[in-house]
Amino acid sequence: MALARPSVSRRGILIGALAGGGLAVGYLLRPHRFPLPLEPGRDEYAFGAWIKIAADGVVSVAVPQVEMGQGVTTLLPQIVAQELGADWRQVAVEPAPVSALYANTVLAAKWAPLWMPFASDLAGAPEGMIARRWAEDHRFNVTADGTSVAAYEGPARAAAASARALLVQAAAARWNVAPEACDVAAGLVTHGEKRLNFGPLAREAAGFSPPDPPPLRPEPMAEKPGEFVPGAPLRYPRLDLPSKVDGSWTFAGDVRLPDMLRAAIRHAPLGKASVSGYDGNAGKGLRGFARFVQGPDWVAALAQDWWTAETALTRAAPRFRVARGSDSGEIDTALDEAMAHGSPTRIHLAGDKAAVEGAMPVQIRYEVAPGLHASIETACATARYNGGRLELWIGTQAPEAARSAAAEALGIHTGDIVLYPMPIGGSFDRRLECAHAAQVAVLAKEAGRPVQLTVSRRQEHFATFPRTPAVAVMAARPDPEGRPMAWRARIAAPATAREFGRRFFSGDAPFDALDAVAEADDRMAVEGAIPAYAVPNLAVDHIPAAIGLPTARMRGNAHGYTAFFNESFVDELAHRAGREPLSFRMAMLGHDPRLAECLQRAASLAQWGGGGDNSGQGLACHVIGEARIAVVAGARRDENGVRVDKLSAVADIGRIVNLDVARQQIEGGLVFGLGVALGCSASYAGGRPDGERLSDLALPTLADCPAIEVEFIDSTADPADPGEIGVAAVAPAVANALYSATGLRFRRLPLFAEDM
Repeated sequence: MALARPSVSRRGILIGALAGGGLAVGYLLRPHRFPLPLEPGRDEYAFGAWIKIAADGVVSVAVPQVEMGQGVTTLLPQIVAQELGADWRQVAVEPAPVSALYANTVLAAKWAPLWMPFASDLAGAPEGMIARRWAEDHRFNVTADGTSVAAYEGPARAAAASARALLVQAAAARWNVAPEACDVAAGLVTHGEKRLNFGPLAREAAGFSPPDPPPLRPEPMAEKPGEFVPGAPLRYPRLDLPSKVDGSWTFAGDVRLPDMLRAAIRHAPLGKASVSGYDGNAGKGLRGFARFVQGPDWVAALAQDWWTAETALTRAAPRFRVARGSDSGEIDTALDEAMAHGSPTRIHLAGDKAAVEGAMPVQIRYEVAPGLHASIETACATARYNGGRLELWIGTQAPEAARSAAAEALGIHTGDIVLYPMPIGGSFDRRLECAHAAQVAVLAKEAGRPVQLTVSRRQEHFATFPRTPAVAVMAARPDPEGRPMAWRARIAAPATAREFGRRFFSGDAPFDALDAVAEADDRMAVEGAIPAYAVPNLAVDHIPAAIGLPTARMRGNAHGYTAFFNESFVDELAHRAGREPLSFRMAMLGHDPRLAECLQRAASLAQWGGGGDNSGQGLACHVIGEARIAVVAGARRDENGVRVDKLSAVADIGRIVNLDVARQQIEGGLVFGLGVALGCSASYAGGRPDGERLSDLALPTLADCPAIEVEFIDSTADPADPGEIGVAAVAPAVANALYSATGLRFRRLPLFAEDM
């Protein structure tokens, strides 16, 4: 699954830099020219890599990030439309092919420790040349970590500003007026009473030379929280909404090709496993059955329809030889051993080192079980192999990694693979893994016909690498008023981010990656563990734990458990001191007025009553990058278990590009976080999770969803991602609310894992 390597390796770059810099400088400064990724069609004219304008005035915007519900096919076109002055009713979207012109340099810089683990600081700046050149060379168009706006707003605005200037030049030449005397708005170029649609000007405009630098509008795209009263029409409604409502939006499972076979699959348990056998005659007598295909650790059946293929596999009863499986008991033991005897690596230290050493008056243990993804759409891909070339229709967050996985499986070059990017029905970072790209490629080659592989829900869960389990011991030394003068977080967890990096960037097999980083420290595995509060003496330690279970990324990633540790702990400190939880937090936020305002506004929105007297209210807040959120949960326990009645959230995500999309993302994150709090986990035995269906994960149904209120702080800070910040604070808010309602502390996720 490794990304294709450039002709100059990163090791060579570093050696050249150490030897005097000649090789590195030559590599970085060599000219780069890339072909235009989107060819204009009939009566269309391209304006760089981002925009095409047709003779009828329709503006097509390239979107190099996969749409998986986060609204990127609205956000980037909206940025272009505002800068260009286009009519939103004439804006269309075109999924962009893999291209160096769409390199996600922001994510490349953020993930530099994963692809350049030594001296990663050299590549840690998104605007730096090392990250940019690496991202271009690897056609790094990955969608992850909410980086779409940060990575692409600048290039998209510049392209739109250049196109606007060219349209103005074309109109001004027609009217024999100065370009400065023309204006552009609502899809029209105007001068006094004269006006022209973009369409008639596109051909002439494409012949002019673009200005350098592009003449950007004074203000970037922004929507204010108070602009839209409830029920008011949206200025930029989602472009994908109508087709999703009427069912015409095409996902990977909707692809249909002539003479196409369907495939079902059985995966080996998570472990070092291989196929030991199956009944090869099981498909006989099944109408439409074609054949079985065996992979290194999977068996697939091909048939005219998926149900026949699935039935054949059930009858074939594939068997697997597992040399090293994963068991929950062993996982728990490994985490306990790491916490008791492991060697911690200090990830962060502030203040006096001596103040955070040794035993402290308050020490509390928290635990998090492995978390399973529960995306709406299971893995699905279609492939057609002919004459040494592969066509691949797939929903993936990492298109070049998918091409590389398929190419490696077939023994061909990535240049011989054409990937058609498809939207995804939910992902939560599950589609960063590309095993199904390799599998469907092999199936298409073996069949000699197009093949569509659809993974069942049961097999999706069996093949999923879960979010890592973790154990934390939180320690504090309070002052006489109960505020922590010293705070130490020790978190035992595998080096999950480095493990993912080995699979993703180096192509390691899952257990090879696991073994390679077994003793490694991992800053990303404890991201978010630095509390938002002003604590004079603070330490965060990571203790690597070899748990024997491959782990992966998930929505919220480490913030999904570090926020639970921090906000549960600070709530316990407040109650131990006899302090009201809101004022206790506010007293430590003088350095962060943005988060303090979120807390105050959330308390007002929820009519916060102090969290005492069995009110059933709980409070939590968290920071991810420049995004901030405060959540108040109203929860109770009844005969059916935990009932969360209300979630009130206030977020500061900086400048908001699209208020409606931001609200959807925060609301979706809150519901996802509720799923993490109450379920979404599994126990493992022999490498198999015990959850086979969505119903086994105790996810909240529509009937379980609480009333949700979301408000935003009006901010001029740079835009921050709303997609993950909502996830982090829900679990601790619910746990704190349950303490208020019942007097019981829940220190393990999911919360129902403890006796209630």
